[in-house]
This record gives sequence, structure tokens and C-alpha cells, in this order.
Amino acid sequence: MTSAHSAEARSESRAPIEIVDVADIPGGGQLHLLKCGKEFSIQFGADELMGSQDHISEVALATLTRKRLAQDGGQVLIGGLGMGFTLSAALTSWNDDASITVAELVPKIVSWARGPLAHLFGNCLADPRVHLRLEDVHDIIAEGEGRFDAILLDVDNGPDGFITARNDRLYSLSGIRAAHAALRPGGLLSIWSSYSDDAFATRLEDAGFMVDEIILPAYIGSRERWHNIWFAAKACSSPA
Repeated sequence: MTSAHSAEARSESRAPIEIVDVADIPGGGQLHLLKCGKEFSIQFGADELMGSQDHISEVALATLTRKRLAQDGGQVLIGGLGMGFTLSAALTSWNDDASITVAELVPKIVSWARGPLAHLFGNCLADPRVHLRLEDVHDIIAEGEGRFDAILLDVDNGPDGFITARNDRLYSLSGIRAAHAALRPGGLLSIWSSYSDDAFATRLEDAGFMVDEIILPAYIGSRERWHNIWFAAKACSSPA
């Protein structure tokens, strides 16, 4: 790190933490949008859900999903708008024929994307490929069979209902089977997590997926904090 960068880091660390806004979560609880210097953070209680400074794995959720698919078009579902890093990476990775549905449960997060976090989102929400739905991603998954080529989930800190207990449905065996049914043959279910969970990986396999798990540093240079992504592939149809 250069001396200029060191000075900037020290300045950021001394900056006061501001509460920019508070969002009510449907069903109970609140999210807080915080600002410290130039950086933003979305927190649930004492836990940070995402920050503007470190987003390697959130970008990888999209880019590595696309690399594992046979085509760069098709129907993509992203669960969780967050700070837009996964959406931005998806728009870069998929072609102009793709359709990207984003499911966001908390309306205020959409307001933040168009307000205090607009510099992070750029023109993402105006992209004609993007279809934003203020709905529970579980309900969109359950709408129909064989609809999506990829489903990307980053709605909790891992495979349990952290933000809302209703999200447990996503990670249960029945929820995983619903995701399997919602995918086209050869489709991919990708799940971001801040920790490993062997029992969840087993449930993915029990639902009929072929599972690959990777571990990425939580931030550039990290040797202690790691994030996990499960890539669960639905088998291609057998040839006639």
C-alpha cells in the first residue's frame, strides 16, 4: 500500500459512522444503511450484510455462474438486490438477449439503489434486460417449472433464514427441489454464503444437483476471512 493510500485508509478509519436510513423488513426487523467516509454498509443488527468496499465474492457469484453455463443468453433470476455488485457483473457477463429478473423483498433497498447508492449501481436498473420485482424470491422460484437458466441467491449471510425466518424455505429440501424444478435442463443454482455448511451441500445433492463448492477471500489480500459459493447444476436432458 502506498503512503497516500495508507493516509486515506487512516482518514476513513477516523471518519464518523452515519446512519443514512433505516428500512423495515416485511415480517419484522430492520436494516440500517450506514456510511463511514466514502464507504457504505448495510447491516442487520450487529451484523454487516454487505459493504461497498469488499465485493469480490458477490461479483464472482455472477461471473463464475455464467462461465459454467453453455450459453450467455437465457433467463436469469437474482435473489437480492443488495448494492448491485452481482447484478452489475451479470449484466457484463450475459449477452443482450438475456433477461435478468431481480427479486428484492425490502422496498427501501430499491430506494437506496436510486438514491444514496446510485453511484454504485450506475445504469444497472435502467438496463432493458433487467426486470425488478418487489417480491419474495421463493415465490418467484415456485411460479413454474423449467423457466430459468440460472438462479443466483444472495439474500442471507448463508443457507439459513438470517434476515427473515421465512427464508428458511429457500434452503430446506423442499425449497431446493423447487429451485431444481424451476431450472431448465443444464441450469445452475448458485448460492453465496459467508460460511461453509456441509449439511446444506448434502441437501443440494439429495435434491438431484451436482454440486461444486468454491471458497474465495472475503476481500483482496484476506488470509483469514473467506466466503463460499455453491454451484448446483441440474443435469442436461438425456438425448432422445
